[in-house]
Amino acid sequence: MSAASIAARGARIVAALKRLYPDAQCELRHESALELLVATILSAQCTDSRVNSVTPALFAKYKTAKDYADAVPAEVEELIHATGFFRNKAKAIIGLGRTLALRHGGEVPEAMDDLVKLSGVGRKTANVLRSVWFNLPAIPVDTHVSRLVGRLELSKQTDPVGIELALQKLLKEEDWSFAATALIWHGRRVCFARNPQCTGCALRADCPFPKRS
Repeated sequence: MSAASIAARGARIVAALKRLYPDAQCELRHESALELLVATILSAQCTDSRVNSVTPALFAKYKTAKDYADAVPAEVEELIHATGFFRNKAKAIIGLGRTLALRHGGEVPEAMDDLVKLSGVGRKTANVLRSVWFNLPAIPVDTHVSRLVGRLELSKQTDPVGIELALQKLLKEEDWSFAATALIWHGRRVCFARNPQCTGCALRADCPFPKRS
């Protein structure tokens, strides 16, 4: 399939997602860049709904980067225990609090190079911050995006960075953030990892996956 035909199919898929999920947005509850950063770290290997169930108490106790920097690990672990991998997550959150307090005046930076140097922050988490909080064109690639890009055959790339770069070339820049969020929504609601609901799927006309299943 030519690059032009893939690009045309990508445009049709984005148009379909806009009709299907016009209000698609990040489902992690937050009221600041710091809260979004912490919530995104907690969301690793955990559902957004589970994260949202623990963050109110966490955010009530720790309001600033310095609060996290000075936190007692066991107390953070207890509050985030339900999200899984709580010891590693607590260590990352306390570490990023220290870095933010020492190097960034307690504020969350928007530059990719600065974000990925924070404890527990990889490219996906950085792209969430850039897209959701800073309103910059960015493509966070999580397991849902990876799965759908593969099924839709929008790219042969399999690693997150490769997928991100492929989508940047394929899609209009103004569609990057929406497309990533809408693909996540579709992955959670229709295109499940197991037993995807292909029948009646709004993307079926442009999806090769049902023909293989």
